[in-house]
Amino acid sequence: MAAGNRTTSFLLDGCVLVDAGSGVGDLTLDEMVRVDDILLSHSHLDHILGVPLLADSVLRRRLAAGRPPIRVHAMPPTLRALQEHVFNGVIWPDFTRLPTPQNPALQLVPLEIGQRLVLAGRCVEVLPAQHSVPAAGFAVFPHADGSGAAWVYTGDTGANPALWARLAELKVASLVIETAFGDDDQALADVSGHLHPARLASELRHLAAGVEVWITHIKPGELEPVMREVAAQVRTHHIRALQAGQTLTLDVPT
Repeated sequence: MAAGNRTTSFLLDGCVLVDAGSGVGDLTLDEMVRVDDILLSHSHLDHILGVPLLADSVLRRRLAAGRPPIRVHAMPPTLRALQEHVFNGVIWPDFTRLPTPQNPALQLVPLEIGQRLVLAGRCVEVLPAQHSVPAAGFAVFPHADGSGAAWVYTGDTGANPALWARLAELKVASLVIETAFGDDDQALADVSGHLHPARLASELRHLAAGVEVWITHIKPGELEPVMREVAAQVRTHHIRALQAGQTLTLDVPT
């Protein structure tokens, strides 16, 4: 993080968060209160730090309005990490039991790879990711029945054959994929389960032509050199860097 930089969070239709990094802090309190569901790709701090702060910020207003608990959807290891290391009464109060166990601020909901669920009238499929901890990505379809072309978010991932095998079976309109490091940090990227430009170029050879590709998760201060390396190596797709506060349109022709 640095001035003007945010860690990963996407707001879907005003009521679903896809990851909950520091970008959540850009929402107004009224916008935060509308969030009913949070999808977490994995347990690392830059993707979850908004969850405890959001729960504390909106608790009183959601209770007054009679709103149900915010549902936090993630793979079981991610939920265990939240329960054991965040909502443990030491790092943060246990908002899965507060203000009462019968009516908590948060409800933890397990996910598994390949599962589909409907949130905000959209179908969301849980995709495989390869990271240093158990992780997932998400495909969001325009319609509840899973029709239409998907917006795909890889989450944090290294080389991931299972992802490309699944995407080959889907209609994909837009892909948000990470490239955390430059090629000079290839060894660090590999050991930490991230992509670098050379690895990104290799991975994108498996992606159908015509898909809109956005790069995210670039380390602060590294945007320009990483994107130069990406531009020099990726010839198969038009690629742009995702910017904080940017709006992407999910509804696309089916």
